[in-house]
Amino acid sequence: MATGRTHRPATRSRGIPEATVARLPLYLRALTALSERSVPTVSSEELAAAAGVNSAKLRKDFSYLGSYGTRGVGYDVEYLVYQISRELGLTQDWPVVIVGIGNLGAALANYGGFASRGFRVAALIDADPAMAGKPVAGIGVQHTDELEHIIESDGVSIGVIATPAGAAQQVCDRLVAAGVTSILNFAPTVLTVPDGVDVRKVDLSIELQILAFHEQRKAGEEGGPDSGAPAPAARAAAAAAGDRKGPDGDMPAVMPA
Repeated sequence: MATGRTHRPATRSRGIPEATVARLPLYLRALTALSERSVPTVSSEELAAAAGVNSAKLRKDFSYLGSYGTRGVGYDVEYLVYQISRELGLTQDWPVVIVGIGNLGAALANYGGFASRGFRVAALIDADPAMAGKPVAGIGVQHTDELEHIIESDGVSIGVIATPAGAAQQVCDRLVAAGVTSILNFAPTVLTVPDGVDVRKVDLSIELQILAFHEQRKAGEEGGPDSGAPAPAARAAAAAAGDRKGPDGDMPAVMPA
């Protein structure tokens, strides 16, 4: 089976927009659910509703894949599953290394969705010598001293960083120097990487803060246009934030790793 080190997804060379690429996993998740129910075909409207997008956008996205469906019939579910999986590079083996096996890192290691989507957790890495050899999700944790050797021996091209913020950039630099070209960052910091290295940042508290914004807006609308006082939930959140100031006087960017 091919590894991620020697084969790259074809999306960039084929000129598929990044916004479309970001939606392909949504379509794949919806299609996989249909496939598991043995649904043979699906209309653009039905699939768009299941993926949470509008049907015109879905049809435009699929046109980049060269898939237009059949009038009056719709899209072949199994073929689309294969086609999108191929575009995302999920028809090959992608070894992944997770660095930082605290609560978050351990939760990621235990996530069962990796293997079914083409990702194999090749190694778990932690800087704490006391963690060395401890099994997490059936995999023995290894010390960071082994990082470069593991990347080389397993052909790892995707790294997951779940360390505290202070260690993330150093870990990132070591991953990149060893040959990792894609990084999923859960650490509460912005990473600096050279050209040719892709970084995706997952920040749970930012998502919660966005939801809090919308909740506050909804509470303000319910209180009427003249309601100037913050809603009880907003007051509670503000009070809590005052007790948990970060280095810049605001709430930490993410929940501790």
